[in-house]
Amino acid sequence: MSNSVFVPGHITGFFTIENHNISLKKGSCGAGFLLSKGVKTTISEADNLTVDVNQGDDTVIREVLSILEIDTDFKVTQDIQLPIGAGFGTSAASALSLTLALNEFLNLNYTQELCGQIAHMAEVNLGAGLGDVIAQTGRGMVLRVEPGAPGIGEIKSFEHDVYVAWKTFGGIETSSIIENPHHKQVISDVGLKYLEYFEEKPSLKNFLDFSFKFSHEAKLMSDEVKELVDYFNSMPNILGSSMAMLGNTVFAFAQNEDDFKNLDIENLHIDKLNNIGIVYD
Repeated sequence: MSNSVFVPGHITGFFTIENHNISLKKGSCGAGFLLSKGVKTTISEADNLTVDVNQGDDTVIREVLSILEIDTDFKVTQDIQLPIGAGFGTSAASALSLTLALNEFLNLNYTQELCGQIAHMAEVNLGAGLGDVIAQTGRGMVLRVEPGAPGIGEIKSFEHDVYVAWKTFGGIETSSIIENPHHKQVISDVGLKYLEYFEEKPSLKNFLDFSFKFSHEAKLMSDEVKELVDYFNSMPNILGSSMAMLGNTVFAFAQNEDDFKNLDIENLHIDKLNNIGIVYD
């Protein structure tokens, strides 16, 4: 017997950091989108606790198991389909897919909301992220209206039939940004401005425009990221481009797949906006 759950990757375009002394209320507001790739976790029977992860380590898995206080033997297999630490929300997808899969496998009878809260707590405890978990319960383009875990925070989803391309130049240590007082203040001041604009008119164009302006004003772009973002934005068939928060990664949107294929960019990955969300297998 085995149970599998897929949780999509999530890229944030702009955000604010919302601190709170209660972990479930700590989080971020902002806007981002879901990818068709993410993390698939499978729980299967085993004689002892076994962890098999295709990249990275088992830090997130151990944190979730610690929160759940589970003392049962099984095998955890994780297929992480996106680069770690590069702005794709892989740690959140790992935590959420694991919690949901364990809930099914062990018949815990938790709601998806409670599973999301456990995953959010793991993220906050590890300093890995603030808003990816709740966003990953949505579809398409996701606006985080209120901060916090699922059931506490609030999101709105917007579906769009568009293609997404991304290229990563490596990772950024998320905790070095979200726990740095200067970065936190700059991000929250700039992010709040564009969050308010976007809430008034939550269009795809505005998401791309505000993400680009946010990344410039927050001064988080590396030279190589800025160069590629500017190149994308100079192309007539590209809808817009910016930096994935928080990763040394560039994303861009287009109406047609060929608009990306016709560009001469090495290691460019082409995807579609994910309007489906979480999948139980």
